[in-house]
Amino acid sequence: MIDLYSFPTPNGRKVHLMLVECGLAFRAHSVNIGRGEQFAPAFLRLSPNGRIPAIEDHDTPDGKPMSLFESGAILWYLAEKTGRFLPADARGRYATLEWLMFQMAGVGPMFGQANHFRSYAPEKIPYGVNRYTNEVKRLLGVLEGRLAASPYLGSAEYTIADMATYPWVVGSDIRKETPDAWPAVADWVARIAVRPATSEAWKILAEGYPEKFAMDAKAKEILFGAAQLERPPPPGTSS
Repeated sequence: MIDLYSFPTPNGRKVHLMLVECGLAFRAHSVNIGRGEQFAPAFLRLSPNGRIPAIEDHDTPDGKPMSLFESGAILWYLAEKTGRFLPADARGRYATLEWLMFQMAGVGPMFGQANHFRSYAPEKIPYGVNRYTNEVKRLLGVLEGRLAASPYLGSAEYTIADMATYPWVVGSDIRKETPDAWPAVADWVARIAVRPATSEAWKILAEGYPEKFAMDAKAKEILFGAAQLERPPPPGTSS
C-alpha cells in the first residue's frame, strides 16, 4: 500500500495519474496548501521542502517503508517499481528522462510563474506577466515540435514524461487563448484525456479533495468540462 500526500495542483495530479495507470493500491491524504498544511512537522518529515506531493510506500523489497518527495522522483520510482511507463531500451529510457527533466526544469516552473503573475499576484506587473507568458509560449513551441515528430514525448509510447507534463498543459489558460497555435499539442492532450486511467484519476481527485473543488469551479471545469459543474458535491473527504 502507498500513502499519497497531495493536493490537486498539476504536480499532485501527475502522481495520481501514474498510480491509477499502474493499478497500485493507494490512500490519498489531503495536504491543503491553501491552509498551510504543507508546513506541518509531520509532512515536513516526508517532504523537507514543504511541497506536495510526497509518498510513503509500505511495500518495499526490504520491508521498510520508503518515503519520497519531488513529483519527478516519485514518477521515476513508481516506473522502476512496476516496470511500466519507462522504456527498457537505452534510447527510449533516456529520451523519456530528458523530457521528464524538461518538465521539471522548464514547464512546471515557467507555467507556474505565468499562472501566478497573471492570476494571483496582488499587483499585475507587466514585466512579470509578459516575461512568463512569452516563456510559456516558447515552451509550448518546443512541445509542438517534439509532438509533431513523435506521438508522445519520451517515445512512441505513453510514459512518465507525458504524465508529468499533461496536467500543466491541459489547464494552461495561455494555450487555450490560442488553441489552434499548437495542433500537435492539442492532439496529444485529447489522446491522454480519453485514457480510462485519466478519467479515473480525475474522479479520485474530485472526490478525495472536495475542499479544493468546492472553492475552485474553474479547476473543476478544466478537469471535467463545463457540464460537470452541475454535479452535486462529493459526500466527504477520503483520508
